[in-house]
Amino acid sequence: MNARESIRALLGLAVVLASLPAMAQDGTQTAWPGEHWETAAPEQVGMDPSLLAKVRDYALTGGGSGMVTRHGRAVLRWGDQGQTYDLKSSTKAIGVTAVALALMDGKFQSLHEPASKYHPQFGVPPETNREKGGLEKITLFHLATQTAGFDKNGGYTELLFEPGTKWSYSDGGPNWLAECVTLAYGRDLQDLMFERVFSPIGIQRDDLKWRANSYRPKEIDGIMRREFGSGISANVEAMARIGYLYLRNGRWQGKQIIASWFTDAARTVPSGIRGLPVLKQEDYGNASDHYGLLWWNNADGTLKNVPRDTYWSWGLYDSLIVVVPSLDIVVARAGKSFGNPRSSHYAPLEPFMEPITLSVKDRGRWPGAPYPPSGTIQSVEWAPANTVIRQAEGSDNWPITWADDDNLYTAYGDGWGFEPKVDKKLSLGFAKIVGGPADFQGINIRSQTGERIGQGAAGPKASGLLCVDGILYMLVRNVRNAQLVWSQDHAQTWHWCDWRFETSFGAPTFLNFGKNYAGARDDYVYIYSNDHDSAYEPADRMVLARAPRSNIRDRSAYEFFKGLDADDQPLWTKDIRDRGAVFVNPGQCYRSGISYNAGLRRYLWCQVLPHSEDERGPRYQGGFGIYEAPEPWGPWRTLFYAQTWDIGPGETSSLPTKWMSEDGRTCHQVFSGDDSFSVRKVVLR
Repeated sequence: MNARESIRALLGLAVVLASLPAMAQDGTQTAWPGEHWETAAPEQVGMDPSLLAKVRDYALTGGGSGMVTRHGRAVLRWGDQGQTYDLKSSTKAIGVTAVALALMDGKFQSLHEPASKYHPQFGVPPETNREKGGLEKITLFHLATQTAGFDKNGGYTELLFEPGTKWSYSDGGPNWLAECVTLAYGRDLQDLMFERVFSPIGIQRDDLKWRANSYRPKEIDGIMRREFGSGISANVEAMARIGYLYLRNGRWQGKQIIASWFTDAARTVPSGIRGLPVLKQEDYGNASDHYGLLWWNNADGTLKNVPRDTYWSWGLYDSLIVVVPSLDIVVARAGKSFGNPRSSHYAPLEPFMEPITLSVKDRGRWPGAPYPPSGTIQSVEWAPANTVIRQAEGSDNWPITWADDDNLYTAYGDGWGFEPKVDKKLSLGFAKIVGGPADFQGINIRSQTGERIGQGAAGPKASGLLCVDGILYMLVRNVRNAQLVWSQDHAQTWHWCDWRFETSFGAPTFLNFGKNYAGARDDYVYIYSNDHDSAYEPADRMVLARAPRSNIRDRSAYEFFKGLDADDQPLWTKDIRDRGAVFVNPGQCYRSGISYNAGLRRYLWCQVLPHSEDERGPRYQGGFGIYEAPEPWGPWRTLFYAQTWDIGPGETSSLPTKWMSEDGRTCHQVFSGDDSFSVRKVVLR
């Protein structure tokens, strides 16, 4: 085959792949709606019709229309599917999609730019906002997360607080954001959205209408002024299509309509927003813990029987577009308010959402997992629990790397290391591991420049180790985020960088390849972490950084993963504020270890779940997942997932590359279960 024929064949393959149905979280092949949605009986998609009937009956206490879909098929409908309803604040979640376009098209360079860059009259009137000062500090990000400080009304409202210091539900802030997008494009947002989003996903002009702004002059610079705060009327068919676009990560039948990194950002709680004080908490509860980019979510588990990855639009009269990625569900509902007495915040939603999720009886191979099952690994066989080898009792942590001298090097925390134990309990201590997984010997390494003391969060601890070109690199947490350290004499002497990760990267770990970094995919070093400043707090997502292997110690050399482009190629940014998600699992992203399995040609990422029924934590009881991908940034598939393992999974775990078989099928997990250096064999079929 010549070069031209090869290119033609690859293009043909690309067309075939683009036409294939999407895969649901449970691995089920899914459908795309054409002019109409395919239909299926609830039982055909693993749902209980009696529970779905409860959903419909509760929705009809407020009349209106609705539909429930799973795997791209409509399984339940009620009311007039063609009737349009005033969606009120559900407009926010639909409208913010225009922000995704502006970022894709380069109309906005970053969400962290000041809004005044795009709007010469931003924030004024009222004139008092200018007199107070600080308008230039308000960013597009603040407007999209309800942290800009504008009062509730959709017109020209007063600023209530400094941007980024509180959370306050507002129509005015999102309306300023709509005007920024309008001015950036110089065109009517309704026309833009029909051209780029609505029409391509099958929404007709009769299905959705966007009225002119009701609170401000009808035009801005001669262009129709639309709102994000409210203003869209639509039928439930159109609403469900918008939800399905988000469920499919911005892709529609092979075409990337909006960037997948934006849909991830929209459905998760941004770092820095979680925990902010909430104005009118009696109405909005702990909203800053479950609000993304103008979408609500359940990341903090407020709705206890609803998956944490569930997110939704929500307007007055309970208009809803509900997306549940882990169950492959989209629900649309509009009408009048639910008929129960109004109660606090999320409470009216519970009788609607809970039976939707409980109706799913078929939850796939790995129930609760955030990603579809692996197509590469069909089964995982763990050695019996009584065969687990445990040493260094009373010590935990254990990040590990394969060094140039053919030994494994590791670090422990809150303990005394291997026998013979050191004389003083260390927060950060070192050891090398000699031998194989069945007959290894752990040897403590003493280091005056590396050892630290301090219990728990009060003591510096290793969270990642890597050997590159004979130099050991260590990522140390609990030091106001994390700090890079290196040793040129195999952990005896350590040198500490004069900079830290001060934003996010609270529990960073290195991607490990083979001996002394042999077999690396390129000349970069990769670092993963929960997207939080602390190693002790779970996040909604994992983040990724990289630096040239020749320049690991230079902070200015680092780039941060932003997301994938339309061709699924990684986008990188120097600005850590623009980092995106490399992995999403709301409220469950915690500590981890990742390595490359050369035999399988897959990246294997072990992630411990943060919750435990044992007061001592996941060292003694809990769950974890292992995820695989062909590239460091995905796409991720679930290799193994257990919310409760048969033994404690430890607070961190990894699969050392030295202890992988040549074909990659036999591995050995190193984890801190039972507060020890624990090793368990696993066979991947």
